[in-house]
Order: sequence, then structure tokens, then C-alpha cells
Amino acid sequence: MDIFSLSAAGVLYLLLQICVTVHILLFKDDVKSSIGWIGLVWLAPLLGSVIYALFGINRIKRKALSLKNPKRDILKITGKTQEEIEKEIPKNLLQMLKLGYSVHPQTFALGNKISPLINGDEAYPQMCAAIEKARKEVLMESYIFNNDKAGQMILSAAKKASAAGAKIKIIVDGVGLNYSRPNIAHAAKKINGAEFAVFLPSKKPAALPFVNLRSHRKIMIIDGETAFFGGMNIAEGNLLQTNPKEPIRDITFKIEGPVINQLTRIFMEDWIFAGGKPFKPAVFRENLSLSGGSIARAIPDGPDGDYGKVELMVLGAINCAAENINIVTPYFLPEDNLLTALELAAMRGINTQIILPQKSNIFGMDWAMRANFNRLIKKGVKIFLQNPPFDHSKIMTADGIWSFIGSSNWDERSLKLNFEANMEIIDKKLAGQLDKIIESKKASSEQIRLQNYSMPERLLNNAFKLLTPYY
Repeated sequence: MDIFSLSAAGVLYLLLQICVTVHILLFKDDVKSSIGWIGLVWLAPLLGSVIYALFGINRIKRKALSLKNPKRDILKITGKTQEEIEKEIPKNLLQMLKLGYSVHPQTFALGNKISPLINGDEAYPQMCAAIEKARKEVLMESYIFNNDKAGQMILSAAKKASAAGAKIKIIVDGVGLNYSRPNIAHAAKKINGAEFAVFLPSKKPAALPFVNLRSHRKIMIIDGETAFFGGMNIAEGNLLQTNPKEPIRDITFKIEGPVINQLTRIFMEDWIFAGGKPFKPAVFRENLSLSGGSIARAIPDGPDGDYGKVELMVLGAINCAAENINIVTPYFLPEDNLLTALELAAMRGINTQIILPQKSNIFGMDWAMRANFNRLIKKGVKIFLQNPPFDHSKIMTADGIWSFIGSSNWDERSLKLNFEANMEIIDKKLAGQLDKIIESKKASSEQIRLQNYSMPERLLNNAFKLLTPYY
């Protein structure tokens, strides 16, 4: 009987391993990821299968709202001739725009005004002033929305807006919600008429299979006319002038113009998914005349279907750039395709620069990032490590005209797992502003040269690099 039981258990384990392996082969596109999961399943039959069932299967399938914009090229939406366009936009960038339409069929919105705001010291007061003037609605979405000095500033402004008749809707990610205790939920719900939704609550047992999939988006929209968008969370660490315990440099953007409609659509999708009811937003006045010269479009990305848009966009920009590429990111752990693209860009004479924090806020991240430095530097990529405080900014520019801003980091979590939102912008003035900001960051940075790492250092760097998919 005992022998029979053991034999039956062995057969069941074997069938389980085969079934899970078949699922991996059918639904996992990345070869390295597939090999890793299959190895885990066969080395630890029961535990490996359970871990894969919880964390390896994408269960989120959301139907995106209609873009409602026809797929039109840049010539048709501007009304300019080919010659006029090419005087303003080089041919290599036009190729990038064509690629972008294939990646995400969203038409550019014209006439936007986009202004960078440095740290919470600049951003939060402007956010609060805009919120206090709201008369229709305030839509807020953030990965982290702490119940601290910064969070209370925003909620205080929201209370005034609510008293003036504005409807308040707030989405906070289920993991990011718990970065402060007590969290912001109770205080937010106390605002009269405010609605609060949690994106994939992390503490419910039913949410365990989704714990690795987070909403990393940061969007704030006031009356459909003013928006704040980028990668800055709501946390007092961003208020550098108050000398916080854990200071964080960051950048976000104030946006006015019709591209806000696209941000509103992203918020609406997330609101419905997080458990809220569909709503009719305050629509931006399409005929509002703005002096802004930014051509822009929002690009959402996430693990709920046709993901990988951000990765394709930055790959396209790297390959199409003719003069320079500037990248600022807090975390730099891309896969080999992006590393190779950066190497090739530098090898063909493109001034390729990456600015990273000297010290990360995630354990092991610094060692993991160092594992890629020498291969990039050997090919001509310039890497700078910025002095503290930790810089959480996310910026990419190319050729002094193309900019890419938003919530995405250069790591596998952002590029494969998180729900992110970025914005592609064509504007020489804005790109010039961002390049000046990047130069100021370089001024407080040290350029990294080829390193002669010792054997223990190489082992440490490469060991932590193996954790790339899990940071």
C-alpha cells in the first residue's frame, strides 16, 4: 500500500510538472524566463509549480477603451507639406514617429504646453493651487501616496475643491498604499464626496497571484484642463527644502492641452479596473487656444495584453538617434537587447549618456547595475553616477527635439510587469530645457571609467544581476 501510494504520488508529480511545463512553453515568450521557470518546476516539483501558478501567470486581461483617434501620420495632423515638416523634424525622427504609430496607434495631440517641475518643492504647491481651483473634478493616481506632510498638502487642497463642488477620485496602488502607516485611505475617504480605489489590493488572499503586478502610474488631472504627469510619487521625501529624513530628487511635468484627454482615458481604464464605476469625465475644451508648441501623445503600457510598448519606443529612439541620447533613470537593469542597442549607438558615434544615482534606495541594486557598466563603457557609452540625495527622475531625450517622460524605469519590472504611462513629445524648446537639467545633474556626478573589479566584486555584481527580473 505504501509503495503504491508513493508510486501514485510520483505519477501525480510528473503529470503536474508536464502540465506546468506545457503552459510555460505555450505562454512564455522570453527564453531565459522560460528556462528559469522550467528549471524551478523540475527541481522543486510541487513548490516550483505553486510559485509559478501564483507569480508566473498573467491573469490580467483588460480591454482598453477605444482610442477614438484615427491612425494618421504627422503630415495630416499638422497640415504641413513634406518639405515644411522636414525642416522642423529630421528624417530620422520621422522614421521614429512612424515606428511609434505601429507600436501604439495613438495620434499626436497638438498645441500642448509642458513645463518641468523640479522636486516636490516646485511640484506640490502648483498641484495644490490647481486642485483648489477645481470646480468639476480632480482625478489622482499614484503608486505611492503617503499619509505624511506631502499627502496632507494634497488632501487639504482636495477638501477645498470638494467644498466648491468638484468630484474627487483617487487611485493608489495596493503595495504603494502601505509605504506609510496609517495609510492615506481613511483620510482620503473622509473628504466629502471623495471616492477612493485601490489598484490590486495587496493584503487580500485573492490578490496574492497579482502581487507582482503593480500600477506604477502617476497622473493628476484637474477639470480636464490641467494635468501633472511623470514619475514623482506623493511623499515628503520630495520636499527637499524641508530637509526630510530620506530626501529624494525627482521631476514631474505640468501639462496643459488636448493630450490631457489621452491621460484621462488611461485614468478611466484604471478606475474601472480598480472597482470604480464608469464615469463621464470633464472633457478638455478642444477649441481652447494655447500657445504651447509641444506635440505629444500618451503611451500606456502594462502586462494586460499588448505589453512592451515602452521598451519598443526606447529601442526605436536609440536606433533612430543621429546625434545624442540622454537617459536619466533611478534603476538601470535592462535586458541584453537594450544594452546592445546602446552599445551600437555609441559605436556609430552617437553621444550616449546615462545618469544614475550614486547610491540606490533598493538593496543590491547598485551591485546589479555595476555588472553591466564595463561592457557599455568599452563601447563608448558614458555613465555618470550622481551624488546624493537619491535621484528618482526619469527622462530620455534624443537629438535635442524628442523627449520621453513618464513613470517607467529602465528595469524589467517597469518594462515587463508594471502598469506604466509615458509620454512622447516633439518639442525643441522642452528637449532643450531637459538637456539643461541633465547637464546640471552631470555637474554633480562622477563619470565612471573602466573598472578593474576584483574576483569577489565580480561575483557579487553578477550574483545580484541574476535578480534582475525581481527588483
